[in-house]
Amino acid sequence: VQLQASGGGLVQAGGSLRLSCAVPQRTFGGYAVAWFRLAPGKEREFVAGITWNGASTDYADSVKGRFTISRDNPKNTVYLQMNSLKPEDTAVYYCAASRHRWTSQIARSDFGSWGQGTQVTVSS
Repeated sequence: VQLQASGGGLVQAGGSLRLSCAVPQRTFGGYAVAWFRLAPGKEREFVAGITWNGASTDYADSVKGRFTISRDNPKNTVYLQMNSLKPEDTAVYYCAASRHRWTSQIARSDFGSWGQGTQVTVSS
């Protein structure tokens, strides 16, 4: 089972978007979830991660203060609120689950189970 990302779109610089990631609790309960992005000609980049209970988060320096990750476990959903968007944020955004459960910190290299991405395009 893969995670399903949605909510992407076209927005002007300075605008906002909220991405959603459907996380089936039966399969992914106890797992951290992270957002990554892939832009043309670049390597996949870690964006933000959140532990299974939401107690700990981690952000890439490039998005700190602009993006917020959160999760609503009863709704089986992880969100990425993106504010003050920049053209360099343009990419396909993916959500992924960690390979280990019940971790208290985010390990950026510990994510797999890639789902289908959602395109975010920020115009200048």
